[in-house]
Amino acid sequence: MPESQAEAAAFVAAPDRYDRMQYRRCGASGLMLPALSLGFWHNFGGDAPLERQRDIVLRAFDQGVTHLDLANNYGPPAGSAETNLGRILATDLRHYRDELIISTKAGYDMWPGPYGEWGSRKYLTASLDQSLRRLGIDYVDIFYSHRPDPNTPLEETMGALDSAVRSGKALYAGISNYRPAETRRAARILRDLGTPLLIHQPSYSMLNRWIEDGLLETLGDEKVGCIVFSPLAQGQLTNRYLAGIPAGSRVTHSPFLKAETVESNLPRIRRLNEIAARRGQTLAQMALAWVLRDSRITSAVVGASSVTQLEDSLQALDGAAFTTDELTEIESCLASA
Repeated sequence: MPESQAEAAAFVAAPDRYDRMQYRRCGASGLMLPALSLGFWHNFGGDAPLERQRDIVLRAFDQGVTHLDLANNYGPPAGSAETNLGRILATDLRHYRDELIISTKAGYDMWPGPYGEWGSRKYLTASLDQSLRRLGIDYVDIFYSHRPDPNTPLEETMGALDSAVRSGKALYAGISNYRPAETRRAARILRDLGTPLLIHQPSYSMLNRWIEDGLLETLGDEKVGCIVFSPLAQGQLTNRYLAGIPAGSRVTHSPFLKAETVESNLPRIRRLNEIAARRGQTLAQMALAWVLRDSRITSAVVGASSVTQLEDSLQALDGAAFTTDELTEIESCLASA
């Protein structure tokens, strides 16, 4: 294809993309993140058509979603989400690299042997190099320790994050799945090293509120950003299970969600859906808006298996603020058995 035709066929982002998104400051840093970020945990591996992935990513960027959240083991197979995003970056988003926040993580099982998981300097350094090769970029914006390692000194794990930043392979350091006390120690170690802890990524939803028991307070005290994953509780806070668990649903074989959990939560989920309907929202939209109601939450990571699903999530940002009565009713619903 002649160069002029190739250029004409290249992706051109929507000129009003930054008018469509809310951005929040990440802790005390200079970095702003979109209120909703696109996560690659599911739907972006080798088992999903690349063209569908491309449509979702480009539509997200057109809507002002500048943050793409990955990890070394996202797939399946592990690593394929990074490889697929690398292809999309090369074909469509190369000219927009400086407008994107690309994050990745290391901590879970990635390759055989004693150096393929957890939090050693050896593993984190090697994993970041592999991630950069799969993504086809020189640096990631945020590099996370994906989980605390009970057998490696925290000083070694945080030292590896500091080295990643000092080497230019990452711009910021983050942690994920750390408890409050571990978070305080990690923040102190990184501060002493001269690489402030930028962000923490925990799970959080209406049905999973563990971060309210000390972690949010810790992050506020330490002036660290918070980006939450699984804000829809693995699909429970959508219309997927309102009529019960469908035959053949992945919940029957998911390692992250059990059928008995869904069944026990269904009465609350249905009541929450009634509240959402009165607000003129889908259950998913209300669940996202509820997570973002706290100013200490910088962003929420949403997945998407289609452009339609992505756009439904983004509409959560258009809803009215919660009234005191609505929040009280939601609390009553969540407290019920």
